[in-house]
Amino acid sequence: MDFVTIGNPGNAADTTGSPNPAGSVAYTYNLGKYEVSRDMINKANAAGSLGITLRDMTNYGGNDANKPATGISWQEAAKFVNYLNISQGSVAAYKLDAGGNFQIWSAGDAGYNPNNLFRNSLAQYFLPSTNEWYKAAYGSPSGIWHDFATGVDTAPTAVAGGSSGVVYRQLWSAGPANIANAGGFSDWGTMGQNGNAWEWTETAWDGVNNNPNELREVRGGSWGDDVAQIQSDGITSRYWYTPTNNDQEVGNDFINKGLRIASTTIPEPSSLSLFALGGVLVALRRRR
Repeated sequence: MDFVTIGNPGNAADTTGSPNPAGSVAYTYNLGKYEVSRDMINKANAAGSLGITLRDMTNYGGNDANKPATGISWQEAAKFVNYLNISQGSVAAYKLDAGGNFQIWSAGDAGYNPNNLFRNSLAQYFLPSTNEWYKAAYGSPSGIWHDFATGVDTAPTAVAGGSSGVVYRQLWSAGPANIANAGGFSDWGTMGQNGNAWEWTETAWDGVNNNPNELREVRGGSWGDDVAQIQSDGITSRYWYTPTNNDQEVGNDFINKGLRIASTTIPEPSSLSLFALGGVLVALRRRR
């Protein structure tokens, strides 16, 4: 799992996107260069007995290990994030009971943050907030905002895979591209934040993380979607689901919903650090 560093803390928000304003983040953080793959989930399931479900993609391009993990609920995504944290001796980002049901952190909990009751402030890994996701997708180190997550302001070329264009406007039966072959890069160096698979954010639909049952946001569009789903200000560039919705509950609607991981910045002794999270190999690359 590669990460890129998203700097320029305290940047001005984009006032042309959705929601409006969006993308202002007061701190430096890391975001996954790629979406989480099926292989990462399968290895975490095997090592941690997580029981996370994946959509059977036989009819949608196949179940290659390097395809994005889809068919996952928000709560299952939170479970995966918690496993990454606990495997590294960090604190769980999300408060899940024995049955995997999500709860908000309370004032008596270590790491309680009154401004975000969903995320434990001591956790190293977490789902990106809508602002963290948006900044990495549509922003730039210089503070310029773009309409698309490949550093451009005109509709990108639709591609089935590669390192340019966006994986969108494809037949549903074609399925997504492998996570490292999922189109062009944002100005920050992330791949596939537009197209390929929709991605869960941490944030509640109303922007206030104070109710464990609130609708959660997905962003970015998928391989079968059109330009309105990938554009920063598109009226359908954001969708919402309950945190327990997954492929088993809503059928075909979740063939294209996946995730990407964010993290705090981590000092590194060299440009590349490798470590294993219970069988999930993580590569941390300081990009900027």
